[in-house]
Amino acid sequence: MNAQDSSVVSARNLCLTYETSDGPVHALSNVDLDIRKGEFVSFIGPSGCGKTTFLRVIADLEKKSSGTITVNGMTPEQAREKRAYGYVFQAAALYPWRTIEKNVALPLEIMGFSAAEKKKRIEQTLDLVNLTGFGKKYPWQLSGGMQQRASIARALAFDADLLLMDEPFGALDEIVRDHLNEQLLKLWKRTDKTICFVTHSIPEAVYLSTKIVVMSPRPGRVTDIIDSPLPLERPLDIRETPEFLEVAHRVREGLRSGHSDEA
Repeated sequence: MNAQDSSVVSARNLCLTYETSDGPVHALSNVDLDIRKGEFVSFIGPSGCGKTTFLRVIADLEKKSSGTITVNGMTPEQAREKRAYGYVFQAAALYPWRTIEKNVALPLEIMGFSAAEKKKRIEQTLDLVNLTGFGKKYPWQLSGGMQQRASIARALAFDADLLLMDEPFGALDEIVRDHLNEQLLKLWKRTDKTICFVTHSIPEAVYLSTKIVVMSPRPGRVTDIIDSPLPLERPLDIRETPEFLEVAHRVREGLRSGHSDEA
């Protein structure tokens, strides 16, 4: 079995170009990447480098211009139709007129789950994100961090193996962000999901990931792929260790290299 066959996400020579009135915009250029089952992969790079675009191609929200991409061996369109992934956006995007449990239930309603199964899955996923007891609350009654946890619960509710997360903690303060990073790692270890995570934060990428994909300014290219040497057990103070700082330095050098290539 080759790497492509065993990958959850596999991209080869992937390109995406937008046609605009000012001419073509090359969002992704010749991206080659394999993401294996159970990996936590962070994408980092400057704004406009194609991190979110790549996630949206996986999710079939954008269409590639050339090259190939598979999700669990299927086309992105087939994977979307089979609900092969959950998607967590930058904003929590909860419906304000629905309670938290009703927000979490939304994909289950669309997929036709029974009332009993919906109830069980809502309870399980709210417990996973430490929101047990908050199901009857409305989004405006929760903090920003709790709203994002509810958004994660919604993405987990139908138990897809792949979780796509587009900078979900970017708008939160550092203390809340640290706490949610810790909780996300615990969630990942408990569920054995494969996670693709977009971030602008070097410490966040290094702390969370088993693999870090460094991308260049547009056209978005992969300039480095770093397999993390850090142990899976990661207290927050691991960020002060020489091993952590060494990985962070390599990420920073990869980002600088991408900018110098552009120049």
